[in-house]
Amino acid sequence: MLRFECDYNEGCCPEILKKLQETNLCQTPGYGEDEYCEKARQTIKKLCGREDADVHFLVGGTQANLTVIAAALRPYQGAISASTGHINCHETGAVEATGHKVLPLPSSDGKITAQQVETYYEAHWSDTTHEHIVQPGMVYISQPTENGTLYTKAELTAISKVCRAHGLWLFIDGARLGYGLMSTANDLTIEDIADLCDVFYVGGTKVGLLFGEAVVIMADALKKDFRYMIKHQGAMLAKGRLLGIQFETALADGLYFRVAKQADELAMRIREAFAAKGCSFLYDSYTNQQFPILPDEALAKLAEKYAYSYWTRIDDTHSAVRFCTSWATKPEAVDELVKDIGAVL
Repeated sequence: MLRFECDYNEGCCPEILKKLQETNLCQTPGYGEDEYCEKARQTIKKLCGREDADVHFLVGGTQANLTVIAAALRPYQGAISASTGHINCHETGAVEATGHKVLPLPSSDGKITAQQVETYYEAHWSDTTHEHIVQPGMVYISQPTENGTLYTKAELTAISKVCRAHGLWLFIDGARLGYGLMSTANDLTIEDIADLCDVFYVGGTKVGLLFGEAVVIMADALKKDFRYMIKHQGAMLAKGRLLGIQFETALADGLYFRVAKQADELAMRIREAFAAKGCSFLYDSYTNQQFPILPDEALAKLAEKYAYSYWTRIDDTHSAVRFCTSWATKPEAVDELVKDIGAVL
């Protein structure tokens, strides 16, 4: 069985595993206060072009999302998100469990617009009973989105402008950030992202690390006592150096970006193979996630050999599914899939 259902099927890049082995018996302080974490922090600051950034290492994406949101918002505030946003539909109510409501906006492609945020904000404050309604305090978006789509620099700049005009925190979920940055359709740099938002994270779990997300805080008001909140949410790893070692190894020489680029390139080959057979796509993705709409009969044949994620029913005879490449996807596996796509469709 060749697996294309997600981007976390394998362990980690061999270079990371080697470094973990080499440093296994080194003694260091705990809780992220070691030399490896400090090196990784400095590397991330340099990549962002922002020496003023605060960098914290957490284990997973849901953990990072709930910790950042709980730290940023007052008890009566909520986070605006696309209806398809990870915090809204794939975190088992984790954000709500911290006491903060997710405020979903309709989205057909995983993105929201500056105008939607503006309209929602104005509607809240125009309501004479607004004190009885959850107050929007943050805008949460993902880059790339859960549907593989990308915000352009113009779109992100517009959202940032609205957020800053109204005092809304802008938080970017970067669980798949590497795949977004290396997409041929992307026009944003990591420096742009750092300048336009208040807090974001560099996702590692889905981009070659065993586990790990690097939360990068730009806004000074969010920096104070953030480590208290990490501990409070059960997110402070005692052996924090395991995160620092991984991020430093992945980022210091560009490994993170190289493996993400290869995953995107392989995903484009899969996209082209489906398109060549006349297939349409649920979302227009140029990242490592592809969402072809296929006849159920063809899906059944492909399922004999390939694992993919079922996404949604389109009509009586067609469904949309996800084929996902990763940092570890082998070109030979894609060669085989492309050949079988041609044979089945």
